[in-house]
Amino acid sequence: AVTSEPPPEAGQWSYDFSDPDGPQMGTVAVRGTEITATAIDPVVIISEHFSLGVPLPEELKEAVDLLVMVDRAKNKYKDRKFLVLDLPGEGVVIRAYATKAEMPAGADILGQVVFCQIPWLPCMKSTRSGFMEEEELY
Repeated sequence: AVTSEPPPEAGQWSYDFSDPDGPQMGTVAVRGTEITATAIDPVVIISEHFSLGVPLPEELKEAVDLLVMVDRAKNKYKDRKFLVLDLPGEGVVIRAYATKAEMPAGADILGQVVFCQIPWLPCMKSTRSGFMEEEELY
């Protein structure tokens, strides 16, 4: 009988690439927002938070995987937006530039980051507030 993978920890996600030699594609579900609904050609990339400079609690020493939604239809330069670029000699990277002049020569813009989802992590638990309504076991 076919068996399923065990579920991930609450707030986390897991990956199943059943064909390691085939294309690494899958399906993810993200919350419905105007941003996600209006993306014309969306794809999701799994990226480590260190590579994007996303600040997370300091006690995290290991990289955390983020879901990064990219709209490939937005393939023009935009100030201070995270862009997915194909850089000669480096490959595909995600970077932001204050001006177009800062972009490396020969960079091909593949899309713009429109949404980034951070998983819930145990270190993100709120501290006690003194209000019973905000306590975990209320």
